[in-house]
Amino acid sequence: MKSRILLIEDDISISEMITDYLTREGFIVVPAFNGEEGICKFLKDSFDLIILDIMMPKLDGMEVMRIVREKSLIPILIISAKDSDVDKVIGLGLGADDYISKPFSMIEILARIKAAIRRATTYSNDNKKEETNVIKIHDLIINSNNFSVIKNGKSIQLTAKEFDILKLFVTNPNKVFTKAQIYNFVWKDDYFGDENVINVHISRLREKIEDIPSQPKYIKTLWGIGYRLGDI
Repeated sequence: MKSRILLIEDDISISEMITDYLTREGFIVVPAFNGEEGICKFLKDSFDLIILDIMMPKLDGMEVMRIVREKSLIPILIISAKDSDVDKVIGLGLGADDYISKPFSMIEILARIKAAIRRATTYSNDNKKEETNVIKIHDLIINSNNFSVIKNGKSIQLTAKEFDILKLFVTNPNKVFTKAQIYNFVWKDDYFGDENVINVHISRLREKIEDIPSQPKYIKTLWGIGYRLGDI
C-alpha cells in the first residue's frame, strides 16, 4: 500500500517539485498551500507523514504542528529556510521528528521520509503486539508481557502455574477445559488422574482473584466436566 504524505508548503514551485519527485517514488502526495488548508486536509483524511514548512501565511508551521500534536503522533518532517540551531530546537521540541534546511536535495528528503515512516511503523507494530498481550476481563488486567495481574488497581501475586491457568481461560473465553486438558496445557505433561493438583491450584487462584471464592465469577466449575471462564 502506498504511503500518503500531506505536504504543507506555500511555495508552489517547491511544492510541485516535491510532489512530482515523491509521486515517481511511489508515494501519494496531497499538497496544501497554507497552514489552515493543511489542518483542514489533516482532519479530513489519514496520512503516514506530514512535510511542513515553517514560514507560511494564515497559520505558521509551529502552530500547525501544535494542533496536529494534540490529535496525532504522525511523523512530521520540517522544511525551512531558517537554519539556526534555535529554530531546530524549537521545531523538534514541539514534536517534529526531523528537520531539513532549504535548499535540500530530493535524495536527502526521500531518505528522511522513508526513515521517519519506518520508525513510526515499527513503533506502531510494537505497540499493537504489546496490546495483544494485555487482556482486560471485568476488573482484572492480565499482562503477559510482565506476567502481572492487577485487580481494581492493585497488584495480585500469582505463582507461575496460577498465572498460566488464568491465562489459559482468558485467552479461550468460550472453551470448557477438562482437568486433563488444563494439566496438559499448563504442566505440559501427561495427566495421570491426580485431581488434587488441579483442585489446589484452582482453589488458590480463586482465593486471589475472586471477590467471593465460594461463588466464583471468573473461573466456573462445570460439575463432572471441568472449568470455563465465567460470563462476566
